[in-house]
Order: sequence, then structure tokens, then C-alpha cells
Amino acid sequence: MTKNLGANPTPRAVVMEHALAHLGQGDPRMARLIERHGPPPLRRTTNVFASLARAIIYQQLSGKAADTICGRFEALWEGDSFPLPEQVLAAPPDALRGVGLSRQKASYLLDLAARFSRGEVRAGDFDQLSDEEIARELTAVKGIGQWSADMFLIFALNRPDVLPVGDLGIQKGMQIYFRMRVLPKPERMVRSAAPWRPYRSIASWYMYRVAENGLAT
Repeated sequence: MTKNLGANPTPRAVVMEHALAHLGQGDPRMARLIERHGPPPLRRTTNVFASLARAIIYQQLSGKAADTICGRFEALWEGDSFPLPEQVLAAPPDALRGVGLSRQKASYLLDLAARFSRGEVRAGDFDQLSDEEIARELTAVKGIGQWSADMFLIFALNRPDVLPVGDLGIQKGMQIYFRMRVLPKPERMVRSAAPWRPYRSIASWYMYRVAENGLAT
């Protein structure tokens, strides 16, 4: 049974409803997970540059520390909106370091801003690009690997059929879900997740819940 998503659902809600019906059909364990946790609370980003810059800032930091550094970074510019790539490029290096960014992360942010400024990251064309094309553009940026690209595709662009095989939480969830003796390798994850297509992103969100809370009973 899927959750009621409203009498007049938006197109995104319709996609989610189809995804939940597809995943739960013929799989009582997934159906119980959907009933237990409800639909994934996915929200599409309205600012691609800001989403990617924040992802770089938050890497390998606790949430509280990252929140502090990100707040100081955004405060370098007046106004309520996130800085434009050109504004980041014009910032003195000492200013970036002064908000708590490491030299390496500052260089990653500058590389991201430069690629946006030169049009090498075609954010305006993302709706017309495949997951693989977007990931290829993003992983060319210093500090953004395949895992970061997968997270961006799922949580920023809400692409429905991404399976982040390099994510430990999803590996653990699939190990429990499929009763595997060891953490699965990428090839086995792809094979096991084949019935979830074309909604592997949605199923992956439930694998996080399995890793955290176990299977619904």
C-alpha cells in the first residue's frame, strides 16, 4: 500500500506514486518499508552552483562545523542570495581561507566557479542531459567524484534511476535487505537492484532506512 499523495498531485508527486507502486508490487518487504517510512522527502534544487559548492564545503566535516563554515562563506557577500561563480572567482584567497576553508577546498570551489563561468558545467541544459553526461561534467571538477555526482543527481536533481554503488549506507542496506553475508560489490548491487528500475534512486533511499533501522517487520 502506498501513501496517498493528494487529490490533485503535481507531476513530481505522480512520478513518486508510480515509483512506490512499482517498488512495492510483488515485494512485501519493500511495501512494508514504504508504509513504514512514507515517500522520500526529495526537493529539487533551484540553484545548481550553490548545491555543488555546499556539497564541497560539507565534505568530511560534521554538520555543525560545515554549517558554520558555509554561513561564514556566504556572509562574505552582501545580500541573501548565494554568491555567483564570478563573485567567488573575484574573492581574495585569504578571504576564502579566513572563513575556515582548507586550502584544498578553497581550490575546489574556485575550480567549480571557473567551470561554471566558462560554461563547462551546463547547468541550464541538465534537463536535456543524461545522468551519465551530467556525472561526466561534474566529476571533471576538482573535489567532485562519482559518489558526489550520484548524490547530486538524486537529492538535487531528483533523477529517479540512480544507484550509488559507492555509498556505504546503501551497501549496508542492500546487504541486510538481500541477506548477503558480506557487503556487496558494485556488480552484485547492479544485478540485485535490476527489479527496481527505473526507480533505483527511490529504492536507494529506502536502503538508507534499512541500514539505519533494519527491515520492517
